[in-house]
Order: sequence, then C-alpha cells, then structure tokens
Amino acid sequence: MTEREVNARRPHAVVIGGGITGLAAARLLLRGGARVTVLEGSPRIGGKLRVSEIAGLPVDEGAESMLARRPEGLELVRDLGRAGDLVHPGTTSSAIFSHGALRPLPSGQVMGVPTDLAALARAQVLSPKGLARVPLDLVLPATPRGAADVSVADYVGARLGREAVDRLVEPLLGGVYAGRVEKLSFEATMASVAAASRGHRSLIAAVRGLRQGASDNTGPVFASLPDGLGALPHLVADAITAEGGTIRTDAMVRELRRTPTGWRLTVGPARDPEYLEADAVVVAVPAAPAARLLADEVPAASRELARIDYASMAIVTLVYPVSAFPRLPRVSGYLVPAVENRDVKAVTFSSIKWPHLRRNAPDLIAVRCSLGRYGEEHTLQRDDEDLRAAAVTELAATCGLTELPVASRVTRWGGGLPQYNVGHADVVARIRAAVAGQPGLAVAGAAYDGLGVPACIATARAAATRVLEHLDSRGELRHGNGEGEQAQGARPEPGDPLHDVVGLPGEDAR
Repeated sequence: MTEREVNARRPHAVVIGGGITGLAAARLLLRGGARVTVLEGSPRIGGKLRVSEIAGLPVDEGAESMLARRPEGLELVRDLGRAGDLVHPGTTSSAIFSHGALRPLPSGQVMGVPTDLAALARAQVLSPKGLARVPLDLVLPATPRGAADVSVADYVGARLGREAVDRLVEPLLGGVYAGRVEKLSFEATMASVAAASRGHRSLIAAVRGLRQGASDNTGPVFASLPDGLGALPHLVADAITAEGGTIRTDAMVRELRRTPTGWRLTVGPARDPEYLEADAVVVAVPAAPAARLLADEVPAASRELARIDYASMAIVTLVYPVSAFPRLPRVSGYLVPAVENRDVKAVTFSSIKWPHLRRNAPDLIAVRCSLGRYGEEHTLQRDDEDLRAAAVTELAATCGLTELPVASRVTRWGGGLPQYNVGHADVVARIRAAVAGQPGLAVAGAAYDGLGVPACIATARAAATRVLEHLDSRGELRHGNGEGEQAQGARPEPGDPLHDVVGLPGEDAR
C-alpha cells in the first residue's frame, strides 16, 4: 500500500480556524494519527498574532509576548525546536498615568490589587482620600459572595474603594480585555485572586498569600521570538505541512452539518460551494462565527456563544529617532486609566522592553500605542491619520517628544477581544456541555478560558484530546501521539490571562 493510500484511510479531522489555537490543535491531531485539514477563512493564518517590519524592525501588530510561567506556549516552541531562540523583556517595570502624571506601578501588586501599602503610597497613583480607603480592607467585615459571580468593580470596589478599582485594577484589565470593570467577571478575569479571596476576609491578605506561594518562581515572566510573536503561527504551520497536514486560506466554512458517519462542511462562496467530509471537527474561531456554524446542529451551544461580546481596538506603532527623547524611558511602558479620559489606553516602548530590537537598531525607538475600549466605537471610527495624530500627541505630552516619528503604522482589530463578563464561566460550561453531546466535535479558542497564547493552546490540547479519543473509540486511529508535544486531556484552568494580549506594556500588550 502506498503512503498516499495509507493517508487516505486515516480518519479525517478538520480544524476550522487558522489562528494559533487551530494550528496547535491541528498539529496535535496530526501527531495523534489523523489526516488533518485546516480551513482559514481569511487570506492569512495567525489570527491575532501578526508581525511586520516597520523602519526595518519586526514589530508585532497584535500580541507581542506570552506568559513564560505557564507551560503551554514554551512547550510548543520547544517542540518546534526553537527554544533556544526565545527572547525575554529587558525590563518589566511599568508606569500608570494617573492624576496628570506618569507614576510607577506599585511594587507588590497582583492584577492591580496592592499588597505593599508603603509602596502604594510612594507611587502616588491614588489621591490621599483613595489611598486612605485601601487599608480599610484589612478591618472591614467579609464581603458576602455566595456562589454567584460578581463584577470586578463590585467586589474589588467593596474591598478597596472605587478609586483603587479605577486607577489600579481597571488599567491592568483594560490592557487585557479592553473591557469595563462594571461588566467583567471577577471569577473569570481574576481567577487566582478570586479563588484566594474565598479563604480570606481581606482581599489584600488573600493576594499577599498568593505572592508568597509564587515567590519560588524566579524565571522570566514573559517570552517572545526575535522575529516577533507573530512568527509563531508560521512556525507551527510549517511543521504541520512538513508532517503531511493541509492548510488552506481563503477557505470560509459557511455550514457545518452532521452526517451518519461524521460531518459535512460547506466551504467557499454560495455560488460555487465545495463540500468536505470529516470524521471529526474542531471549531477554533471566535464566538460569533462559531455560533453561526453550530446553529443547526448544536443550537444550545450556539445561543450561549452568541452571548459572548467582543471589544475592538487599534494599535498605532510609531518609530522615533533616539534623539527625539529628552531622556529614554526606564519602563517598558505605561497604562492609562479610563477615568483619565485620554484616547490612548496603553503605551509600550518596544525597543526598551525588547533588548534585541534596540541592538538591531540602536538609533531608533519603536513605540506601540493602544487605543479603544469596549463601548468606545467612536474612537475607532476615526481615520488612520487621526489615530496616528492621537498617538503622537500622547507621547509628546507624556514623554516630551517634539520630533515626529520617522515611520508609523495603524493596525485595527475589529471585534478582537472577547469580553469575559459576569457569568462567563457558566456560559462556557453550558457551551461545553452542549458540544459534549456531539461525538467528534470540539470547540477551542480565546473565547473560553483565557486570551493569552498559553491559554489558547490549552484549549487546543483539550479539543484535540476529545477528538482523538472519539476517533480511537471507533477504532480508526492506527497509532498514538507522535514524539514531542502531547495532547493533554485535562480541561484548562481559566487562569489570569494577563500576558500576550495587545497593549499592556509590562505584560505583553494588547
């Protein structure tokens, strides 16, 4: 029997979506013994990971780093044989623009919750009144919680006061989700903090315990690649095709229907459709297209997916000569609270944060400015020149820049960030319960358990495991996982996705 005939007899798994989640799932399915096709509706793979050159420097247009203290992303890079290429920030120190000035992000904070009250006072992020309110958390009675989810603003505000929410917690979560703390789920967006808080009357005491438990982990917090994190999807895609998988772009899946033996996918334009048969399918696209695809066969999951809202944002990348800076920044970037009413919500000094960029272009400083929050569609309705001008004005005000950038780029991410609003964990549980009733079907991606690259890869592993177990139960797999990274069956924990999103300077920017 020829190799082609052998491949034709392997069960066919189709992955819908060519972002990092879909590609990671495809590689695991391929190594698990399936014949794999990835269908990406757009002209390019990578999803929210994208990098391009500006002034000769490879600067990410989307997520620029991944959490290195969570294993999934590093394991993928290691499996690709590129662990030696990983780069780490030269500094993770950040600032906050508060009460009209740049101030240091207080040391000892976790997701904006302070643990060192002296450091909080020195930072001068809060007004005297706001600062005096924070330590009351240590003596106030416990805030009733029960089993129901609550918003970040409601719980953290009850413990630390509203100003601490607005000027410490909101900027950090805003950098990740571009969301509103009045809507964001405490349990889903600050999972480790929320879990710890159930064992303590004081939120500060709970977070102090978290920090003590994490004190042994002294390795780098974040990691990327020399050519940008946007290079990672292409490395995975190259490995998939080298191992016999198929990746197609401009292949929009319009319909997904169950058949007696598996699934049928309708691909391409209505006037000239193509039909693909699959033994199993992984849906690795954002919530809205996933809801449309599952509407006929899994309506309960479709209804829940339709409840997940998304925020839009833009990244303005500017490159300045070093001479434009009266003095070089000492921080990787800064955050801007929504209450400051400024267009820019976060700034990353990319050439300061990533030493390899500075080494490659010592006379240039690349800066990424993030604009847009949930409900601020009017900000993104401005044309590119207006957004560019807003970013230039911001840097002139905060850094004293008087020269214009030598290069600029505007990247828009419409509907790019899922909102983990109150009740999100229950929504995800109902989606998974409905999908579990459909053998050979799995969902994965940023809409479920975390926005960062490691969290997305964790959902890919869980989806691939579910599909491989289904195919194996039918006796269709002829061998198990190949060498290297293995599919993992455990459902990923929702952890704090404070890492590779698009605009958070000390973390990784989205």
